[in-house]
This record gives sequence, C-alpha cells and structure tokens, in this order.
Amino acid sequence: MLRCLQLAKLGKGNVAPNPMVGSVLVYEDRIIGEGYHQQYGEAHAEVNCINSVAKAAVHLIAQSTIYVSLEPCAHFGKTPPCSDLIIKHGIKKVVVGCTDSFKQVDGKGIAKLRLSGADVTVGVLENECRELNKIFFTFHEKKRPFIVLKWAATANGMIGVNGDDRLLISNDISNRLGHQLRHQNAAILVGTNTALLDNPSLTNRLWHCKSPIRLVIDKNLKLPTHLQIFNQVERTIVFNYFKQKDNENLTYYKLNKEADLLDEILAACYQLNIQSLLVEGGSKTLQSFIDKHLWDEAVVIANTSLIVNAGVVAPILTHHKKAKQTVLLNDTITFFTNQNNSN
Repeated sequence: MLRCLQLAKLGKGNVAPNPMVGSVLVYEDRIIGEGYHQQYGEAHAEVNCINSVAKAAVHLIAQSTIYVSLEPCAHFGKTPPCSDLIIKHGIKKVVVGCTDSFKQVDGKGIAKLRLSGADVTVGVLENECRELNKIFFTFHEKKRPFIVLKWAATANGMIGVNGDDRLLISNDISNRLGHQLRHQNAAILVGTNTALLDNPSLTNRLWHCKSPIRLVIDKNLKLPTHLQIFNQVERTIVFNYFKQKDNENLTYYKLNKEADLLDEILAACYQLNIQSLLVEGGSKTLQSFIDKHLWDEAVVIANTSLIVNAGVVAPILTHHKKAKQTVLLNDTITFFTNQNNSN
C-alpha cells in the first residue's frame, strides 16, 4: 500500500478533480504490475497496473492480489468501471486503502467485488490514503472546497501599510512558493480592497503551470474594469449582488443579499466543482474565514527582518496546529492545520 501511495503522488496536479490513486499487482510477494492515474479523463490506476504486466506474466494475474489506494469505481464516467475490470481478469484478492465517498462510488465498488466472490480487505493505511486526497474528501463530504489561507507579514505582524502604497514583504524565493500554492489549488480568492489597492493578476507566473480560476468579491460592482483581474487571460468569477452580462472568460455570479456571504461563495464553489480554494485576500477577508472556522490549512510567511511602525494588522488564527516550518533566507514559512477540520 505504501507503494500505491508513492505511485499515486505522481499524478499530483494532473488528475483533479479526480483523486490521486495508485495500484500494485502482487503474485507471491513479487510485484508483477503497477500503475497510477496519470491524467484526468484517461485510464485509472487499476487499468494502468494490469496493462503494465509483462506478457510472460499475464497468466498470473488471476492468481495475484491487487492493491489500490482508493476503492475501485463502479460507475461509467470518462472511463469504464475499474471494479468490472478486476472481475473480468478473475482477480480474487483485493486490498483497498480507503473507501471512496464520491456518491457514485461510496461502497458500490467494494460491494460489486464481494458479490463476484472476491476477498476484499479495506482500511490498510486508511489515514494515509485519506490524507493524500484530503481535497477530494473534503469537497465530497463537506460539500465545500478545501480552503487554504495564505498571507505574508512583517516581523511585527503587519500585512500592509496604511494608505494606498503596496508593501512587498516576502522575498523572491517565497514568492515562488506562493505561486506553487496557486498551481496546487483550483481557484484563488481576493476581496474588493485587495483587488483595488494591489491590482494583482493572480496568475501563476513563477511556477510555469496552469493558473487557478480567479475569484473576486465585488458585492456592489465598484471595481474599475481596467484592473488586471478583468483582463480575461484566465477564467474569472465576480461575486456580486447585481447580475451582469458575462464575457467569454468573465462570469458574474449573483449572490443572495439575505444570505451569509461566505456560505454563498462556498456553495457556489461546490456547484461549480471547484474543489480547492486559496484565499489571498486582505486581513478582513482572511479573518472572516477564520472566525467562521472555514479553513483547513494556512500558510503564513513572516519576514523576520522587516518592521513597519504602523499598518494593517495580520489576521489572528484560532484552533490551529503547527504542521511544519521552513526558512527561506529572511522569511520563515509556517504551515498550520485547523484542528476542528480534521479528515
């Protein structure tokens, strides 16, 4: 199962919104086939695993044990059901890392395999398998995207200066890490003030991979259209109270004034199949997510040498646990998890 997890990670960034999955076929303690889900819309891990078996060992497939980090699917999506493939090849021993909570699977694959007479073991390295696909599980079980908060602060806890001037806090290496986070998340969100004062492009320029969908809160449509976020080089969604005419890469999503703003935005993300969300807004936007306990991870970049006498105070995390910390030149980067939102 550890090998399944190693293989599954090779699909990171290429298979979303599908989960990362790895599979290994073992005959008498010898691996005769292995594979992983490589690209969204293409063959799943079990297919690639079975197809990798050498011609000289094909006759051993039915006598082997197949290990897979996530429950084999039982429905027709972009590819046929993997549970059917396992049954077709006569594999009678199946070891599954964890069940798939996606409503079209959710135990159906395991049930189909057992009904065929296969011996199915479930829950091997279950926590590790769930952690690997924490974004996928959060989305399908909590009906909202996996939420990552990110900000940079000075040594004395400021994220900006008073007025219209922009404060550059993190160094060039830390900025690359920030763009890596953009690549790893389906969408990025900022509030009205951040869009207006910083005029960010919110594209992935420093990590040379696809950019996230850009989300901006502009309740009363007061942002000028010359801002970079409206340049239509990437898909952009504007959350507002007044429906506007959409353009090719620009969508105006009308919110309900009577409903909670964050609940509305997260419900929209779920409806739009946005599985992960990076929040890079200002202190007010970030604190609103924290206060409602609507976050899963936070990445805080602290410049240990920069001090600002007066400015915008950084958000205050609550119910957090430090997961890891790293130092990049004069920046200390701390990764936190929300203790209340454990998978």
